Amino acid sequence: MKTPEQEAVLRSIRKLIDFWRISPEELEFEASGMPSVLPEVVMPAGPKYRHPVSGDTWDGQGSQPEWLKEALTRGGYTVDELRCASPESFRLEH
Repeated sequence: MKTPEQEAVLRSIRKLIDFWRISPEELEFEASGMPSVLPEVVMPAGPKYRHPVSGDTWDGQGSQPEWLKEALTRGGYTVDELRCASPESFRLEH
């Protein structure tokens, strides 16, 4: 099992390999049990939840963040109010 940091590094490496269209053969790994074909990278679709005031987001993966718990319990928001309509509704402002 890999750590979250290792998973993040692997995602970054896969993105670079895909962007530069590097073939597995070009990587020139020794025969050390490495797969001959790299697994397909599935990019996350973007955040699924967004706070309308703070702009905090969550992609729905892992533990529910504190801002979401607070918004649902103390802020009076419903899940539907915090759900992003689509990935395009998320703007990288911070």
